[in-house]
Amino acid sequence: MQPGQEDHGAPPIPVIEATEPTVPPTWALWERRLIDVMNAAGVEFVEKYTRSDGTILWREDWPGMDGSDDAYESFYTFPLFYLLGGSEEIHRLARKEWDAVTWQWTEYGQIYREFDAYYDWMHHGESNLYLYFLALADPYVLKDRQRAARFAGFYTGEDDEAQNYDKELRLMRSPLNGSRGPRLEISPEDWSTHRDVLRHFPSPFEDIPGARQGSKPGTVEWTDDALFATILDMMNRRMARGDVPLNLLATSLVAHAYLYHGEAKHRDWILEYLAAWQERTEANRGITPDNVGLSGQIGEYMDGKWWGGYYGWRWPHGVTTLLEALVVAGQNAVLLTGDPSHLDLARSQIDLLWSLRRQEDGRWCVPLKHMDAGWTDYQPMSPALAIQIWNISQAEEDLERVLRLSDPERWDREMVLGGVGWGPGAAWFRYVQGHLPDYPETILQATYREVSRLLDAIRNDPEDPKSVYIQHWVGLNPVVCGALVQLTTGAPYPIYHGGLLHCRVRYFDPEKQRPGLPDDVAALVEAVHADGFRLRLVNLDPGAPRRVIAQAGAFGEHAFSGARVVGGDGAAASDTPLDSRWIEVALGPGCGITLDLTTRRYVNPPRYDCPWGSRGQDVALIKPRTPDIDPGALIFWPDL
Repeated sequence: MQPGQEDHGAPPIPVIEATEPTVPPTWALWERRLIDVMNAAGVEFVEKYTRSDGTILWREDWPGMDGSDDAYESFYTFPLFYLLGGSEEIHRLARKEWDAVTWQWTEYGQIYREFDAYYDWMHHGESNLYLYFLALADPYVLKDRQRAARFAGFYTGEDDEAQNYDKELRLMRSPLNGSRGPRLEISPEDWSTHRDVLRHFPSPFEDIPGARQGSKPGTVEWTDDALFATILDMMNRRMARGDVPLNLLATSLVAHAYLYHGEAKHRDWILEYLAAWQERTEANRGITPDNVGLSGQIGEYMDGKWWGGYYGWRWPHGVTTLLEALVVAGQNAVLLTGDPSHLDLARSQIDLLWSLRRQEDGRWCVPLKHMDAGWTDYQPMSPALAIQIWNISQAEEDLERVLRLSDPERWDREMVLGGVGWGPGAAWFRYVQGHLPDYPETILQATYREVSRLLDAIRNDPEDPKSVYIQHWVGLNPVVCGALVQLTTGAPYPIYHGGLLHCRVRYFDPEKQRPGLPDDVAALVEAVHADGFRLRLVNLDPGAPRRVIAQAGAFGEHAFSGARVVGGDGAAASDTPLDSRWIEVALGPGCGITLDLTTRRYVNPPRYDCPWGSRGQDVALIKPRTPDIDPGALIFWPDL
C-alpha cells in the first residue's frame, strides 16, 4: 500500500503535511510516558496473577451464576489500551486472557458456548466490553466474527437453545438470560456466592415476611437460611419471569454483530426492541415500567405495580442502572441509523426526573428511586448520562440538559479529586467547552499516580490468590484508560455496563498497519462542537518522521468534510475540503500541527474496519453441523 492509499478501491486518503517544528507540550510528554508505563504495568499484572496459560491463580471450584464478569473485567482494558496506542504485547495478552477466562469459567460452570449460561445484563454488559474492544483492536479475527453472529442469535430468537426473546411480543422472557436461554426460576445455588454481599444492599422487597435487618437499616439478612428461602420464593414469583429495561443493554451485543457483518436483521432487531420499550413507556403515562410479564402486561407479577422489578426503579441501585440501559440502546440505534430521535426514550426519563426536582441545601435534587410510598432518595443528578446523550447528538437541547445540572465548582474539583477519566466526565466536558485549560496535564498526572498506586498494591499484595474474592483483580488492573479515551478520542468513557465507544476520532499506524497512535505521537482533542472538533498532533521524535491516520468516529460512521491548519505558517491557508472517513497526517521530525476538522456525522455505514482494507472479512463463517445432513450429498475421499 502506498502512503495515503486504501487497498479496496476507495479514493486515496487525503494527506496533510505537518512541517512546523514544535517543543513538545507537557501534556504530550505525559501522554507518551503514561503509555510506556502502562505497557510494562499490564505485563507485570498478568505475570503476577495468572499461570503461563493465562488462567487466573484462583480456587478449584466456584458455584453460582456470578463471577465470570469480574474475571473479564480484570483485563477488559487491555484491548482498549492497544487500540489507543498500547503495545503489541498488550494485544497478545488481551486475546490470551479472554480465551483463558472463557475456558476457566466454562470449567467452573458459569460459561456455556463461550457465553454466560445465564445472568443479568448489568453483568453481561460489563463482560462484553472486552469483546467490543477486541473487535476494534483487530476486526479480522474469524473466531471473533463467528462469536459475534452466534452471540447475537441468543437474543434475536434465532438460536434454538437460547430462546431468550419472544418475537411476537417483542420481549425478553427473563431478566436472567444467556446461552442456555431464560432462567425462569432462580435456585439457591445461583445466589450462593452473593448472600453475604447482598446483606449490605437494600432489601429487594418491602413486604418480606419476618424480615431481619442485614448490615444496616433498609437491608435484609440474606445469610439467614429461612429468610433466604422466603426471598428466593418471592423473587421467583415476582422477578424471574418477564422483561426489564436492563435487557436493552443486549442491543450492544447485537450492534456488535452488525458492525462485523452489516446485516439488516441485526439493525432491525435493535430498533424493534427499543420501540417496544417506547410503547410500554407511553402506555404507562410516560414512565418506563421496570417489569413486564410474559403476556406483555406491565406489572403482571408485581400486583400491577410498574415499579419494583429486577434492577429497576428501586432494587438494588435505583434509577441509574435503568437509565444507562435506555441511553445505551438509544446510542446504538443512532449509530446504526443516524436518527437522533432514538435518544428520545432516555431523554424523556431524564426530563421526568428533572420535573420532580426539589431544592435541598441550595442544590437541585431528583428522586433516584420509586418505592410503594412514592418517589424517594432525592440526590443531585449526575451529569454523566446527559453528557453521553449530548456526545451522540450534539443537539442544543441535550447541551441544555447537561448545563441545567451545572455546578462548575464541583465539576472542576472532579478533575483533582479522582475519576481518572472514567467517572462522570464532567471535568472533561468543561474542558472541551473551553474551560479548565490545565485539565489534560492534570488528568494524565492523576492517572500516572493511580497506575503507580496500583503497581505498589500489586507488588505488596498480602492476599493468597487462591482465597480472595472474585473482584480482587478488578481493582488492581493497572491499565487505566479513561484519560487516554477522553483526551485522544474526544469523547467520554463508554458506559461501563455495556456501552460501545462513541468518539470523534481514533487513530491508526499506517507503517505497522495496526490501530492506535504510532510510536512517539501524541494526540489531544482540545474542543468539540456540533460540526467538528480541534485536534492537536505532535511527533515527539526530533530525528524521524511519523505518519498517523485519523478516522472519523470509532466505526468510521462520520466523514471529514474539511480541515484548517491553526497557527504557524499554515494559518493563512484556506480550508481544505474533504470527503473521507480517514485523513493521514504526515508529521515531520519533531513537528506538530493543530487542525480544525469539520465532520458530517452518521453519514457512513458503521463497521469494524481499518484503512488498509477488508483483510479477511470476505472469509465465510463456519457453519455448524446439522443433524439432517443428506449422506448422499457427502463426498468421501478414496483410500490413499
